[in-house]
Amino acid sequence: MKAIMLAAGVGRRLFGDDHDQPPKALLRFDGKTLLERHIENLKDNGVDELVLVVGYRGDDILGEAKAIAGADYVRGIFNPHFRGGSIVSLWSAREVLRCGDDVLFMDADVLYHPALIRRLIASPHENCFLLDREIENGEEPVKLCIRDGKPVDFGKDVAGDFDLLGEWPGFLRMSPAIGERLAAATESFVEQAKMELIYEEAMRKVLVSEPPGTFGYEDISDLPWIEIDFPADLMRAQKILPRISRAIGMDGGDEDAVETA
Repeated sequence: MKAIMLAAGVGRRLFGDDHDQPPKALLRFDGKTLLERHIENLKDNGVDELVLVVGYRGDDILGEAKAIAGADYVRGIFNPHFRGGSIVSLWSAREVLRCGDDVLFMDADVLYHPALIRRLIASPHENCFLLDREIENGEEPVKLCIRDGKPVDFGKDVAGDFDLLGEWPGFLRMSPAIGERLAAATESFVEQAKMELIYEEAMRKVLVSEPPGTFGYEDISDLPWIEIDFPADLMRAQKILPRISRAIGMDGGDEDAVETA
């Protein structure tokens, strides 16, 4: 299994136009960057390679990744259009989606309990979303919609009748066949010059076009996680950090110990 991680963004919602701040993947929690935590979790769960799609301060991110994991484990893809829509970052990794192996997709800006990755990889569903039943109202969360036990819709703006609606934390496991379809979906959007779109639009296109039951999901409502998008998220991350730290054999740590370098 290979992992694709999107880490190209500037993080403007978190830091504004302050370009002296690090990429979000290099934010430190209890002395470890998000990137280091990702790599430890991937290696612990048998993922063979990490492909990082980078843009803003890409050399810094790749340097950190290779220092942690070794040059043979990490491969970088540069997205020169990183200030645009994230669909281009996913499109940049289309050859990896077509590699013929299972692929684990992940966002770089998430702090999470290590069991989140274990649960996804161990799932009996070869194409698998994650779902958190605790979802905030509003347009920001990416939503996964379940009907009759199966994912049927996905995105920030969904409508219809569903048995269950939850938040998607930014991780997706794919079979080779679905990886190929997702690569084709990204190509379709880029060929139409829809480069301002978010990558979730391509994932939704694949989900709704496949027969029911192609995708499954794993409930991770019991696990702490947070996507770091806004300054308030750093405060929320401090509150869940002790639970995550204990899970990986660390001290609870100082809940205020969030560094940015």
